Amino acid sequence: MVLSLSFVLNQRAENTEMGAIRKLLASATDVGRITRAAGYSISGLRAAIRKEAAFRQELILFVVLAPLGVWLGRNGIERLLLVGSLLIVLIVELLNSAIEAAIDRISKKNHKLSGRAKDMGSAAVYLSLLLVIMVWALVLFDAYWG
Repeated sequence: MVLSLSFVLNQRAENTEMGAIRKLLASATDVGRITRAAGYSISGLRAAIRKEAAFRQELILFVVLAPLGVWLGRNGIERLLLVGSLLIVLIVELLNSAIEAAIDRISKKNHKLSGRAKDMGSAAVYLSLLLVIMVWALVLFDAYWG
């Protein structure tokens, strides 16, 4: 009895693992899902450009500074640091805007926790901007004056 129960449990575990692998492969090759996800992402970017002034400002900063970062970087790592730090600002701003939109959806009334969440999102954007300043200063100082 114990041997057969052990066999059944092992078979069930193998079937579960195979099912998970089949699902993983099916989702990885589901072009429709990938296409829909890309569409949602583009819609999010469009909404941020249309509705968020801070995102537009940071996007302009990216458009101006990214080519400069590619030109000033001496190698791939420096270029990645310069441009990647700018991209992080856009990512953090999108997350901050999503937090603000979700909170505003819940209620427009002032609430301590809502204010805290919005302030923390703003602080994340601020820190990402400080990261840009530090990365650019260190990379460019080392490249041209270090």
